[in-house]
Parts: sequence; C-alpha cells; structure tokens
Amino acid sequence: WGGENAWRWMLAVEAVPALIFTAMCFSLPFSPRWLIAVKKDPAAGMSVLKQLRPEASDDDVQKTVDEIVASVRAESDLTPAEPFWSRRLFTPISIAFLVAFFNQLSGINAVLYFSPRIFELAGMGEQAALLQSIGIGVTNLIFTFVGLYLIDRLGRRTLLLIGSAGYVLSLGTCAYAFQSETFSIVPACIFAFIAAHAMGQGAVIWVLISEVFPNEHRAAGQSLGSFTHWIFAALLTLVFPAVVETFHPAAIFGFFCFMMVLQGLWVITMLPETKGISLEQMEAKLGIRV
Repeated sequence: WGGENAWRWMLAVEAVPALIFTAMCFSLPFSPRWLIAVKKDPAAGMSVLKQLRPEASDDDVQKTVDEIVASVRAESDLTPAEPFWSRRLFTPISIAFLVAFFNQLSGINAVLYFSPRIFELAGMGEQAALLQSIGIGVTNLIFTFVGLYLIDRLGRRTLLLIGSAGYVLSLGTCAYAFQSETFSIVPACIFAFIAAHAMGQGAVIWVLISEVFPNEHRAAGQSLGSFTHWIFAALLTLVFPAVVETFHPAAIFGFFCFMMVLQGLWVITMLPETKGISLEQMEAKLGIRV
C-alpha cells in the first residue's frame, strides 16, 4: 500500500465514488422543462414535478406546467435570439460572476492544494501535515452531504449566509492563531473552514447559477460561472506559493476573511432566494421578463 506505489493507490480509490456516482445517475429523472419543451410531453413533465414537489397541490403543479409551456412558446417566437451580453441579463450575469469570484477568494483551493504547507507553517512535521490533509478530505466529504441535505430545506441564500459566517469565524480565528502563534488551534480552524465551504459555497454555486438564467441562456451562464471559477482558481494556485513566502500567514488568512465579509454583505443585500422558484418566476423576480 505504501512505498513507490502509494500515489497509484491514491488515484485508484477515486474510481470507487466515481462508479457509484455514475450508477446513481441512471436513476435521475429527466427535467420537467426538457420533457415539456423537447419531448412535447406535459404529462410526463407534470409527473416529475409531483415527484420533486410532493407537498404541492395538483393546481400548483398544473400552474407550473402552464408557465413552462407559455415560456417555451415565447422563446420559440424570439427571432433572432437576444444576445447574452445584454442589459436585461445584467443581474444574472452579475450573480454568476460574483458567486464564482467569491468562491475562489475564500481561499478554498489554496487550502486544498497547499494544506501540507499551511500545516507546516503551523509548526507540524511533514508526516503530521500530510495526515491532517486526510482530515480535510474527510471533512469535505461529510459536510458536502450535509449541504446536499439542507440545500432544498433551508434554501440557497440561507446556506450561503451560514457558510459566510463560518468562513469569517474560521478564517478570522486562523489569522489570529498565526498572529499570536497559537498554532494548536490552526487544524481546528482549517477543518471548520472546509466544513463551512462544503455546506455553503461548495453546495450552492452551480445550483444557483443554473437557476438565475433564462433557459435559452443557461448554458452560456454556466460557462461564464465555470470560466470565472477556474480562472481565479488558476490564478490563486499560481500566486499562492509566492504570497506565502512574501506575507505573514496572518495577513493571508485575514485577507480571505475580509473577502468573505464582503460575500456576506453581498448575499444579504443583493442575492435573491431561488429555492422553490421556477425559471419563469425567477425571470420575473430578476426583471428579465417584460
């Protein structure tokens, strides 16, 4: 298991959850909107809606189906299609950009990719630092499932607020720990940070982006969010080693903490809740439908 083949086992074990995920995908239902718009089968769409919203009455489900049918008809009359970069889509574009931007400016990928180095800065030996990195992966896995459980119960906005509070507390405490050289609490701070991310931003980002764009612009919106996310991830990964050599760890974690304060203010003042709201209702809420 160890020795020169250790890295092979580390990669091989990832195939197990990937296979489980692939198998579970076969049980996923088709999207109600896809069934109605592409398959022209409103009855099948209504059946899936009832599975997704068991608490809704038949009248509410029928109303949602009617809204989707009306939206699909309206979209078919749009010739030529409206450009993605238009004033009408300013709000969803801003949401997609900012949620991806804040996702990376939390420092999540810096912590995930360079956790052994961070633990070494806290005075741990190389072997202990690597073992702590395993704890990060376990924490991320557990709290990802917590986020998946809560996202349709508490809502996307609420999870982002909870995550923002967790970010600020964990990152702020971590900055204090490095400043005061109270290194013993650094692992707990890092684990709390990972938990806050997994059940907050990590669970919400891609769901939120898919819910704020009209159907004809959803793919472009997802692409914008993905582009923003990975560009900032690459930049952060590129500069972080140099930043660690230049600045005190307390300043680095303090910066990430400040960015998460800004995220919390953005969520409170500007971000709408998308839980339980159809695409048609969301378009009206964001001022996209006229």
